[in-house]
Amino acid sequence: MLTRKQYAEMRDRTLQFLQKAGIVLTPEEQEAVEVADFGLENLEVEGLQLITYVNTDRYCAKELVLFPRQTCPEHLHPDVNGEEGKQETFRCRYGTVYLYVEGPASPEIQSVIPEGKEACYTVRHEFVLKPGEQYTIPPHTKHWFQASEEGTIVSEFSSTNRDEYDIFTDPAIKRIPVIGE
Repeated sequence: MLTRKQYAEMRDRTLQFLQKAGIVLTPEEQEAVEVADFGLENLEVEGLQLITYVNTDRYCAKELVLFPRQTCPEHLHPDVNGEEGKQETFRCRYGTVYLYVEGPASPEIQSVIPEGKEACYTVRHEFVLKPGEQYTIPPHTKHWFQASEEGTIVSEFSSTNRDEYDIFTDPAIKRIPVIGE
């Protein structure tokens, strides 16, 4: 569980990172930055910072911020209430992101799998995205991603977002952040 102080510090660090990349947020958006530690209490290694610009019953747009070598754990987007799972396009805006999806395993991957979590990172088909490059992840596709040494910012364009239904390979993960004192 993150403390309010940790949450605020990570939000401020995220805002500085976005500013460095030239991405401007309104004051309301700055306040709405989400810090996701996935309940693992290892945010620098497995975590994600994000801002959701819009999320309607038709589409969603976000910025995903990962600090150097930070990893968003493996997960997939299932069908929800009879609607097909989320399809998302990742477009790299800053830095480099290593994206892994289902498919033939790449001979060598550039990411560093978090120590002791090898069984929770099962897909190894690697795509390396640099600024201006993008990849679309179909619904029901296991995927995970990690920032390079410089960190990364990825714009996500997707169908409706329902993070609370995401299925993670690591059973210890809690997607919705819990903030303590």
